[in-house]
Amino acid sequence: MLTRSLGKQGPRVSALGLGCMGMSDFYGPHDDAQSISTIRLALDQGVSLLDTADMYGPFTNELLVGRAIEGRRGEVFLATKFGIMRDPADPAKRGVNGRPEYVRACCDASLKRLGVSYIDLYYQHRVDPAVPIEETVGAMAELVQAGKVRFLGLSEASAQTLERAARVHRISALQSEFSLWSRDVEADGVLAACRRLGITLVAYSPLGRGFLTGVIKRPEDLAEDDFRRHNPRFQGGNFSLNLQLVERVRALATAKRCTPAQLALAWVLAQGDDIVAIPGTRHPARLTENLAALEVDLSAADLQELERAFPLGAAAGTRYPPAGMAAVNR
Repeated sequence: MLTRSLGKQGPRVSALGLGCMGMSDFYGPHDDAQSISTIRLALDQGVSLLDTADMYGPFTNELLVGRAIEGRRGEVFLATKFGIMRDPADPAKRGVNGRPEYVRACCDASLKRLGVSYIDLYYQHRVDPAVPIEETVGAMAELVQAGKVRFLGLSEASAQTLERAARVHRISALQSEFSLWSRDVEADGVLAACRRLGITLVAYSPLGRGFLTGVIKRPEDLAEDDFRRHNPRFQGGNFSLNLQLVERVRALATAKRCTPAQLALAWVLAQGDDIVAIPGTRHPARLTENLAALEVDLSAADLQELERAFPLGAAAGTRYPPAGMAAVNR
């Protein structure tokens, strides 16, 4: 398994991790037994980085991951998150909380659900504009000092916020959406800030929420309760335009004798040794397909072809509805 450093002189983690969100939430029906088998297969194949969050479910995904890693804690670099609040009685509602007392309470609750004594990487899931980042990261740093957390990260934070946070405590990782069709971190200076500060970019949704695999050919392919149906990129004319972009990726993948998913993942990893990707899947076959992306070698000419086929800003539609976009890059 190819490994990469998490932050400057940080721990080594698998270059391809496993995003566990869809095993419990957002992407239609789920099968816990199958998901646990997929997580354990990932560990068998050398995947060390597992990613979850308290808001996935809410809460049920951490319980699932905890069951899957029981007896195998030493093989896992475990990442979870706090900060997005959901009401189990109304899961569509969202809130953001970065208050120090909330940070501490969330950590203790996650440790209990996961069944572990420490969290390897603890993220603030979204920045709370009502709480100075210095206060939130200060509380997170106290968790490191208490031995409950090893490394700290932020998610979807702006370059300015990263700079401020890093003055309080070392930030090892920034988790943000990054793929051929989501390259905001390049355009808004976030990736450049990560590189100035020695922060590893952990790319979530590196397969464009499944769109870049080529499997989704029409909106009706998504389950009725799949949150992607409310995502502008999966709606109306945007869907058709984005499908044309994916067909270009499919043609290039055919020429490289790999799948579109493998090509898309190889592109993400080719953007720098300071980038790690966490594609999500609950299916063992898809996991195996994704891991084979590590064998896809992209030449300079291949990267140029991909740039021409899928240039910065090519995707039609925003990656979240307005409320979701208001919560990123702040």
